[in-house]
Amino acid sequence: MGAALAVVAWFLPYGLDSYAIHVVNVILIFAILAVGLGLVMGIAGQVNLSQVAFFGVGAYATAILTTHAGLGFWVSGLLAIAATVLIGIVIGTPALRVQSHYLGIVTLGLALAFTNWVTNAEVAGGAEGISGIPSPELPGVDLSSEYLYYYLELIVFAVALAFGLFVVRTALGRRMRAMRDDALAAGALGAEVPMLRMTAFMLASVYGGLAGVLYAGLIRYVAPESFNIANMFLLLAMVIIGGRQSLIGCVVGAISLALVREMLVDHPTIAQLAYGSVVVLVVVFAPTGLAGLPRRARAYLDHRRGARGTAAQLGAFQPYEPAASASGDELLAVQGVSKQFRGLKALDDVSLTVAAGEIRGIVGPNGSGKTTLFNVISGLYKPTRGRVVFRGTDMTGRAPYRLARAGMARTFQNLRLFGDLTVEENLLVALDRSRTLSAWRYLLRPLNVLRRDRALRRSATDVLHRYGLTQFASLAPKSLPYGIQRRVEIARAVAADPALLLLDEPAAGLNGEEVRQLAEIVRSIRDSGRTVIIIEHNMGLVMSLCEQITVLAGGRVIAEGTPSHVAGHPAVIEAYLGDTGEFEGATR
Repeated sequence: MGAALAVVAWFLPYGLDSYAIHVVNVILIFAILAVGLGLVMGIAGQVNLSQVAFFGVGAYATAILTTHAGLGFWVSGLLAIAATVLIGIVIGTPALRVQSHYLGIVTLGLALAFTNWVTNAEVAGGAEGISGIPSPELPGVDLSSEYLYYYLELIVFAVALAFGLFVVRTALGRRMRAMRDDALAAGALGAEVPMLRMTAFMLASVYGGLAGVLYAGLIRYVAPESFNIANMFLLLAMVIIGGRQSLIGCVVGAISLALVREMLVDHPTIAQLAYGSVVVLVVVFAPTGLAGLPRRARAYLDHRRGARGTAAQLGAFQPYEPAASASGDELLAVQGVSKQFRGLKALDDVSLTVAAGEIRGIVGPNGSGKTTLFNVISGLYKPTRGRVVFRGTDMTGRAPYRLARAGMARTFQNLRLFGDLTVEENLLVALDRSRTLSAWRYLLRPLNVLRRDRALRRSATDVLHRYGLTQFASLAPKSLPYGIQRRVEIARAVAADPALLLLDEPAAGLNGEEVRQLAEIVRSIRDSGRTVIIIEHNMGLVMSLCEQITVLAGGRVIAEGTPSHVAGHPAVIEAYLGDTGEFEGATR
């Protein structure tokens, strides 16, 4: 299929007149823009309404450098792309602070500011724009011919699309997609969310700048109307209609809408209404765009035919090889931690120490501050007072990804799996410990990136086998039963290779057999050399599993010790149980 499309694209100019080849050249430029917007918006989940500004910076920088500074086209083009990267950093900075529609408003404002500047700046030619841009030169190739220029654009487009797909399907793209699905969970697995956001905007700026350079070389004239907000929303419509989570879909959307625009060129008002109507219909009825239609169709047909074949079965857990006994040295120390939300004091002078190799239980009635304590330990909350010391280092207020990289992992009370990634990809995100700054390898050492990705996939296969999840590797977690999702989340947390594992109510919603299997898994995790802290309401599990238990009530520690000691503690009986029945039954 790909080879056939490549042949058609290569011979396409032979059947087109001069006007049609011009239209195709413009479509290719918009396709490159759409791929860049798809990377930042669909893959990384960052609302970006400034892609047209990147486009304009690339075009105007090329025009200014060639006509005013007298530089050659290719040198000007490289400098123009560098300029768009700098602008991308500036525009991406708000993404570190604001998200969702707020980020859209900020980036839209920056795009408007760019349009206003080029309309009024003398160096940009004002409303008249800049003309006389020289065409690019290649030995023996007359690129002033739009037929030959088409092949330059086609090659650049093919390389740009291939690089985008390479990013999406390897480690950097998986971390971006994880951030898009759940930034909080991605950070808890070590994904450097701030750097990923900035990287996404930088990638979009490169594609925008590249498109701008090609546009300047094609038209040889730039003016403000080419980079207005109407074109930004046209580009946005292309990505949404094609399918923002698929780069191929973004290209299909760009081609389809550009052809529709060409057919309605004499009816601009109708065209605008048509774009808006189609976008609304796609968002409501086909949120995954054109790219998602085949999958939706297959799902519908499978539903009509009914379930076929034998359902996949959860395999048995394969215990870890026991490691050398832990030294018992202090691994985690929570020292006088308090956390206040305005008038509510969720934690009040909480202190506890956890030794390496221990399974520590944290129990207490609802609202006692258990999950808040986990959130403080794992960096989601910064304590009002107190310190968190992990592995001898003060980690108070550190970002979750920093704590994860220091050797801490966690699960969540409410499942936070990456729903649009497969089970295998969820594990791959956790297994990948590379830094975002190492993304330069994608340009300079792509084979090294591929080799590393293959090694990660082998490790993921081992984890899938150990946790009995092999048959679910290619499925989305949201399609699986709840008990299997819980096991996937634990497997993902342990795949990050933590020294300390925080489990927040892992037995919630599990049946008796699943709870028994959970206990087996947790013991094996501890025996492999890791330390476990578990929040749980299932007192039978806590009493049989934990060597030490800390009891919270009203945000304070009211008891701490062995299960038998805690079970008979008067403060626990009064504040948590009201009678000894539950603990007595759990400890028999």
